[in-house]
Amino acid sequence: MTGTLPLLTETLARARSEGRAALVTYHPAGFPTVDEGIAAILATLDAGADVVEVGLPHSDPVLDGPVIQTADDIALRGGVRIADVLRTVREVHAATGKPVLVMSYWNPVSRYGVERFARELAAAGGAGCVLPDLPVSESGPWRRQAAEHGLATVFVVAPSSTDAQLAETAAAGTGFVYASALMGVTGTRDSVDEAAAVLAGRLRAVTDLPVCVGMGVSDARQAAHVARFADGVIVGSALVATLLDAADDGRSALTRLTGELAAGVRA
Repeated sequence: MTGTLPLLTETLARARSEGRAALVTYHPAGFPTVDEGIAAILATLDAGADVVEVGLPHSDPVLDGPVIQTADDIALRGGVRIADVLRTVREVHAATGKPVLVMSYWNPVSRYGVERFARELAAAGGAGCVLPDLPVSESGPWRRQAAEHGLATVFVVAPSSTDAQLAETAAAGTGFVYASALMGVTGTRDSVDEAAAVLAGRLRAVTDLPVCVGMGVSDARQAAHVARFADGVIVGSALVATLLDAADDGRSALTRLTGELAAGVRA
């Protein structure tokens, strides 16, 4: 069975044809539990998200801020495994028919087995992987397996990347390019730095891949702002924080925020 990279491509193209950005949400598998995590992801997709990234919890998430670190810790203490990540992908895609990616640091994928992970992710209906710490120069083994199994390889670029680095990274990637809106770790911000718009423009000069912007977007106003220059708006920490902070019925709060974000990217 091949993965659903074509579905991801079609979803982003459809959003563009509608004159809007796609809304891409993020949620760690196994948080608060595997079943509750699946329910939370389904809630965001039902509330208007177009694509979801399922996080593979890691004990040392060096690019993630305190919110996602806390959620990862809860998932890991609950015993989450790669099998649970794949189950999450399988059940979410089967229930919604929407593109589901895994966002993972490279070490867990490498230790699990590159071919095995690609094969099992494709069999689960996955659309690909976001690999924030995998250098392009070392990505050949994964990219070969991803291509064979119909999966996207999404790299992350930052405002500090040179034009040559942007061109090299975009040429190696598939699906879309993940443009970090800021330097530093993930987390909510009061505003989105204008460096994000500059970075998106620099990427468009070197690639035809969609440019999705994340890190720091936390509300509908920011989502609408980023949607003016991005093909996709990625939101993670704000949604995870909603569940962490909810005294009760966190799923309703999650649905409400996702609906506001979905309206923002359509504004």
